[in-house]
Parts: sequence; structure tokens; C-alpha cells
Amino acid sequence: MWDAIKPNPRNLRAWQVALLLAIVGAWHVLTTPGLVPPIFFSNDQQAAFFFGEPVKVAQRIWRWFATDADIYSHLGVTLVETVLAFVIGAAAGLGGGLWLALQPMASALLEPYIKAANSMPRIILAPIFAVWFGLGIASKVALGVTLVFFIVFFNVYQGVKEVSPVILANARMLGASQRQLLRAVYLPSATSWVFSSLHTSVGLAFVGAVVGEYLGSASGVGYLIHQAEGVFDINTVMAGIVVLTAFALTLDGAVGQLERRLLTWQPRGGESERL
Repeated sequence: MWDAIKPNPRNLRAWQVALLLAIVGAWHVLTTPGLVPPIFFSNDQQAAFFFGEPVKVAQRIWRWFATDADIYSHLGVTLVETVLAFVIGAAAGLGGGLWLALQPMASALLEPYIKAANSMPRIILAPIFAVWFGLGIASKVALGVTLVFFIVFFNVYQGVKEVSPVILANARMLGASQRQLLRAVYLPSATSWVFSSLHTSVGLAFVGAVVGEYLGSASGVGYLIHQAEGVFDINTVMAGIVVLTAFALTLDGAVGQLERRLLTWQPRGGESERL
């Protein structure tokens, strides 16, 4: 019964916008002194102190981008760190996952060590990378790479492992070489897994950059957030979170556009059922 309900894209977008406006409206009402009686706080000033006020957050963002225009250098640093971590981590994960999936002996030998490395809480590596690479971009990129790599690696590894043995046998019977198998069978099988991991990795690349800036840096949006927290400026902290979220969604949208271009051969939702 539920499968028969197909959301209209226009209506869905309208409902998404309405939900966002409702959340912002509730935030405004609950954090503006005098609008509602305090429920969870002893006085109506505490809600604004802990959660900020959306109007002041918007004003802070406007000053950053328009009035003072002083965020661009910081945002540029964070975006460079994020994109480098994303590209390097994704490329290393793709190459490592393909290689290990096609090497059974190496896979059996290295599997426990890879699982051990993945289970390590990699955020604790941030101060170590700062010692190794300094407080510049390199340490933030290194941390972001460790976060992105394993997500892409395990998805590619699983995607290659799940290639249909019947398809492989038929391709080998037709005389396909190992390179042809890689290009025509293994890579198409892993592509959907790769893009699934890339959507997750976008946020993790931002996490690596911002955490690195937060722990030690002289520039970047994470640095601005850390400075604001030092003086209990919750509105600037929330503004930094909003800006980072917006740019993370933008980068994720770019990944989605690339995915739609490269996966045009896949049937869209419902098309395979009609076939």
C-alpha cells in the first residue's frame, strides 16, 4: 500500500521548505525573550544564550558575506582543506578498495589490520598530525583523508566483491582480459557503491577540516567558531554551523550531479519494475 504513494517533486520541495520555515520559526519563538513563558529554563534569557537567536545569526552571516566581507579568506581555507581531503581520500579509497578486492591473498593478510585501523577513533589523530605536519593546511587535510578513506575503501571493496560470478564467468568465456574485466565489470559494479560513500564522505571531509582548525589554526571557519566559543558568542557559533552546512550541501549536490551523469545507464526508480 505504501509503495503506491509517489511524492510529487514540486509538492515535496514545498513541504521541505515549509518544514524548514517551521523549524526556524519555532527556534525564533522559543529563543526571543518575552514571546513565550520559559519552559525548560529558569528565565527566558537562557534559551537565547544556549541556542542563539535566528535573527542575530542571520545578521552575523550577512556581516560576514556583505557588510564586513571578512569570511571569504577563512571560508576559502576551509574549502581548500575539505576538497583536498575529499579528493585524496576518495582516490586512495577507490584504488585501495579495488586492489585489495582483486587480491585474495593480500585481502586475507591485511583484513584484521584494516579493520583495526578503521575502528580507531581518528579524531584523536588531530593533535598528532598537528605535530607531524604543523598547524597549516597539511594537518587538516591528513585528518580529513583518514575520515574519507575508509568510507570509500569499504564501499568499493564490497561493491567489487558482490560482482555476479555468472557475469564474470560469461565475460571470461568471451575472452575478456583482466583490464577489460576491470573496466566493463568491476568498475560499473562498484560505481553505485562509490557514490553512496561519497555522499557520506562530503560531511566527513568538512569534519576533518573544521576539527583540525578548531584544535589549532589561525584561519578557517573552524577557527572562527573556536574564537566565538571562547567569548560565549553562541550566535556566531551557530552562524558558522549554518555556513558550513550550506557549503557541505552544495558539495554534496555537486557529487549528486556527477553521479547522475556517470550513472545514466542505470534505470531510474520504478523503471526496472515496469520492465
